[in-house]
Amino acid sequence: MRALALLSLFLFTACAGGPVGAPSPMGPSKIEKDAIVGATRLPLSVWRSDQPPMAALLALHGFGDYGPSTYARAAEYWATRGIATYAYDQRGFGRGETRGAWPGAETLIADAKAATAAVRKAHPDIPVFLLGHSMGGGVALAAAGEGVAADGLILAAPAVWGGERLALPYRAAAWAGALILPDRRWTGEGIVRIQASDNIDMLRALGGDPIYLRNPSSREFMGLIRIMDRAAAAAPKVSAPTLTLWGAKDEVLERAPIEAAHEAIPSPKRMEIYPEGWHLLFRDLQAEIVWRDVAEWVLDRPQVRLAEIED
Repeated sequence: MRALALLSLFLFTACAGGPVGAPSPMGPSKIEKDAIVGATRLPLSVWRSDQPPMAALLALHGFGDYGPSTYARAAEYWATRGIATYAYDQRGFGRGETRGAWPGAETLIADAKAATAAVRKAHPDIPVFLLGHSMGGGVALAAAGEGVAADGLILAAPAVWGGERLALPYRAAAWAGALILPDRRWTGEGIVRIQASDNIDMLRALGGDPIYLRNPSSREFMGLIRIMDRAAAAAPKVSAPTLTLWGAKDEVLERAPIEAAHEAIPSPKRMEIYPEGWHLLFRDLQAEIVWRDVAEWVLDRPQVRLAEIED
């Protein structure tokens, strides 16, 4: 009976946080004007100058967000430095047909791998870097540790609070919610008060953005934990050079799990902590400092310098 109970618990846990429906794997994909196209279409925004780029970034947004919302201003700056940026709206978010339907951790990570391969196919002669913010950072780290073909990894306030570092009560509460009320959306009003940035005008605009997805569901909370678990497990397997970014005023994610994940990465790495940085690092009032640090780190990679010399 005990074995049966444990098996039932395992099966229930495996279902919690799973996808809505059965998302199709992207499979081999290609870049079109406004989408990455495989088994489905992922809306895509691209920023580049008129000159051939020296490097390309594939940029993954965080939970609720979408490509141009997170990266438009940063990507415009990177384009002036010779870096092309590709930012797609991850399944379940942004401008896609599946907005509001959680795709599951497995699908998000597999999409990142397929999209990275598509960007590399579009730019076979320059280095391709994988960049992720918040949830996108967890997806990027998991993909990087599971064999994604990227020349470098950039983690901005990454969601990596998983594995043994996530206390059992938090995990149990998320699991119970995902089982009992999987699609109930939570506002946090009256319970949690978090400021994501010091850029108040930007926050007000985001609050009125009809594309931005608010109020995560119980299913999505558990799904985020699954992503963070995958990211924590993948960190020791990362072989690409890694840049980790975190703002000291971040009220969304704690410093300790991010530092632990960064330390677990065995490849050459660097961590930047911004005393005046918040969670939305690419949109804070001091965001240009972060844009510059990313550009300089990318352009200082040996493979980028080699490509520039060959051109």
